[in-house]
Amino acid sequence: MQIPIIVQTTGLLILSNIFMTVAWYGHLKSLSSKAWWVAAFISWGIALFEYLLQVPANRIGYTAYSLAQLKILQEALTLIVFVPFAMFYMGQPFKLDYVWAGLCLVGAVYFIFRS
Repeated sequence: MQIPIIVQTTGLLILSNIFMTVAWYGHLKSLSSKAWWVAAFISWGIALFEYLLQVPANRIGYTAYSLAQLKILQEALTLIVFVPFAMFYMGQPFKLDYVWAGLCLVGAVYFIFRS
């Protein structure tokens, strides 16, 4: 059974976003006492795994979707990954603004995929 392209692309992009979010923001909590360059090198190492997932995700997705569709999908998935990360790992409170931002992204996804 062939896995649909949208499922392959979305799954890889979600995993990629997890690595990206940890690389970009995880050091703020876990490496705050280290020098910035230590955090940068560790984040860079984590980001390698982001790219190892993101590049094939976009290559697979580009066989069926436009560049704009891939970009908007990526942005929507970024918010889906970021909000739980911010709340559960970083201890940030839930904000209603996350809902409004999410609705804006739902609109963006609708408009970019409707044609």
